Amino acid sequence: MTSKIKVDNINKVSDDSNIINKCGTTITLGASGDSISLAAGASQTGFGRTGTVDWDTTAKTASFTAVSGDGYFVNTTSGAVTMTLPASPSAGDIVSAKDYAYTFATNNLTVARNGSPIGGGTGDNPIYATNGTALTFIYVDGTKGWLVTNESTDTSQAISPAYITATGGTVTCCGDYKIHTFTGPGTFTVSCAGNAAGSNSVDYLVVAGGGGGGTGAGATDGGGGGGAGGFREGYNPGSYTASPLATTALPVTATAFPITVGGGGAGSGPWAGSCKGSNGLNSIFSTITSAGGGGGGSATGPVAPSRTGADGGSGGGGAGGTSCGTAITAGAGNTPPVSPSQGNPGGPGGAGNSPDRTAGGGGGATAAGVTATPSLSGPGGDGATTSITGSPVVYAGGGGAAGGVPGPGAGGAGGAGGGGAGSLTPSSNNGTAGTTNTGGGGGSSNNETGGAGGSGIVVIRYKFQ
Repeated sequence: MTSKIKVDNINKVSDDSNIINKCGTTITLGASGDSISLAAGASQTGFGRTGTVDWDTTAKTASFTAVSGDGYFVNTTSGAVTMTLPASPSAGDIVSAKDYAYTFATNNLTVARNGSPIGGGTGDNPIYATNGTALTFIYVDGTKGWLVTNESTDTSQAISPAYITATGGTVTCCGDYKIHTFTGPGTFTVSCAGNAAGSNSVDYLVVAGGGGGGTGAGATDGGGGGGAGGFREGYNPGSYTASPLATTALPVTATAFPITVGGGGAGSGPWAGSCKGSNGLNSIFSTITSAGGGGGGSATGPVAPSRTGADGGSGGGGAGGTSCGTAITAGAGNTPPVSPSQGNPGGPGGAGNSPDRTAGGGGGATAAGVTATPSLSGPGGDGATTSITGSPVVYAGGGGAAGGVPGPGAGGAGGAGGGGAGSLTPSSNNGTAGTTNTGGGGGSSNNETGGAGGSGIVVIRYKFQ
């Protein structure tokens, strides 16, 4: 049988002061003024935290949710980390964190409030950007929430959100974002570059001018469609629905950025002329340059160099007909090359042996110009859809090619995104111009003048509050 000692109280002999007292369901250890300590090597459970944490010595390298009572070494060498505080905390909950590699200034630590105040603040999550920072958060109450108690740092060292402030172009707002649209030359002037807690990079769309459409030889050979202007986009994921071609947003500094918006290239023609359609002009913002679209080829002679499409942001289509049985080469896209690609090649023209005298469409941002077939001139390649302006818009479609022998035949349609359509055959109609401020390629003609390329556009977007 196990031995038992049954008493209500244990008191000190010398002064009858309390050592252990049980009254109802309350047990009191010690008397007023006493200190209660555990022997070296002993541990306690069930009494709550003692104002310290148990340190997890495996450094955190990715975002995580903290647990009350634990301390974390946070390694931001490879990227920023977010530490989310416990949900529904109780008074006395404690969490600590320490900059493991002294890299918080390069890759910050964000502390997510998870619904509770930090130092009484309920705005943006604080971001810590001082190398070597050590933090101890203790939850106090619903008013102040988590308070930083250690001397190494406090919330005054967290970054207060600052947002980009800028002027230039036509300014509109979409929720918390400002949008600057340039349809012609201008200056984007940044007076405040913001910070990581607010905004310090901009989404951008830079579309160059489309290439002009080519022209045909009389009513027989169609001209090639103009290539779309180069399409380049960068964005902060989650800020809007970007195109599949988008890459990362662009950091900015407090300075003036000249803006260039490329004009569309002139169409070729009438057919007796010797030149292919003109290339569109470049559009430029900061380090981003989009190349003008390539001009469409013109059927001005049996082996004339002007029959081939020109290289550009997207390539121009090849003209129809050489009477030599060889397809007419289209212009290359993504020239000069960038990544992601700014455009696609045009479609080759027909081989020239009747009835294959149709032409190829101009390339677009997301698709190549369509190759001519014996009975149909090629449509232009489609452009890219982006919601950077607040609603979906398609830009940089290739120009359609004019119809050729056999006729009458429909010209190729312009690519989605402002590409102009090619004219009918036989016909004295000009090719359709690319749409203004879309970078669309010009549609070609088979007898008159190819359509001009559409002018480009520059759009800049950022969070301002």
